[in-house]
Amino acid sequence: MLHLIIMAGGSGTRFWPESRRARPKQFLTLAGERSLLQQAADRCHPWIPVEQISVVTNAAHVAETNRQLPHLTRGHVVPEPCGRNTAPCIGLAAWQVAQDDPDAVLLVTPADHLIRPEAEFRATVERAVRIVQDRPQASVLFGIPPAYPATGYGYIERGAPIGGNGPPAWAVSRFREKPDEATATSFIATGNFYWNAGIFVWRAARILELLAEFQPALYAGLERIAARAKSAGWETALAEEFSKLPSISIDNGVLEPLAARGTPAGSVIVIPASFEWDDVGSWQALPKVLGTDAAGNTVAGTTCQIDTSGCVIRTTGDHLVATIGLKDFVVVHTPDATLIAPQGDEAALRKLVALLEERGHSRFL
Repeated sequence: MLHLIIMAGGSGTRFWPESRRARPKQFLTLAGERSLLQQAADRCHPWIPVEQISVVTNAAHVAETNRQLPHLTRGHVVPEPCGRNTAPCIGLAAWQVAQDDPDAVLLVTPADHLIRPEAEFRATVERAVRIVQDRPQASVLFGIPPAYPATGYGYIERGAPIGGNGPPAWAVSRFREKPDEATATSFIATGNFYWNAGIFVWRAARILELLAEFQPALYAGLERIAARAKSAGWETALAEEFSKLPSISIDNGVLEPLAARGTPAGSVIVIPASFEWDDVGSWQALPKVLGTDAAGNTVAGTTCQIDTSGCVIRTTGDHLVATIGLKDFVVVHTPDATLIAPQGDEAALRKLVALLEERGHSRFL
């Protein structure tokens, strides 16, 4: 059976002040009337039964996850006591699913991406599932055809084509980290590169085998957690053991060395996504996602502008935000904090969040 694993452990500091530690980006309604987490579940719920959907999130966010997704089966919100990157997250989810369904195929997706239309997403997933059914050792990645030379994404280079019926698929030749603009431009010119969407399809048993091979310390930790859970329950086992797991991404820890090994051919496969995708990574992503008015502004809430263009302006409740003479700014009002900043400087926003912590303003974080 196909199971959906939603990874919902991010902090979303680039969306401060709306994003907070208690309610990070994936729980916000940034695009549409449903949160990004709810949309991640909604797009699959019609064709993946609710009892086959799990969310892995920080232990502090379990209550909010249950509030936003009340239909989830009990025990299918998996609490991480601390952040340990995607390999432990995926390994833990795979272990739990495999106990009840040894033949499970997993669709693993982040909680905070925007994907449209849902029909095209489903078609891409079904293509990936067919590949895994034909090639049980395969790990399938979704590649996004690059629209511009992005420097904030990792890239996947395709190699030899994979045979079979249906849309094209390729063996992964190698992974490339976030490049500079010139390098990204050269990638696009070849026609052989995709953005790495961080969406995967594979058998639960297979990813556990790969963790045992490439990350034996992590796998041993999962074994300790499972053994302890038999006597004390999963929450106690995780509280005692999860923080001891190595912190590493599934890409760096498993997929990159597996692709580099090259045998058997096609063990790591990329298929191009036919859907629109955006990781909604910062405030300046909203104009593309939500559109703009005649002045190029993206607004939400009660606002009024004079000589204002290219801005993202958001407010809450009945609080009016009025601007005069602003260009390419972000203005975000919340009940207890307001951000006014030029667009594009994500490093400065991260620095601001760190400065608030340093100065004892953690209640705003």
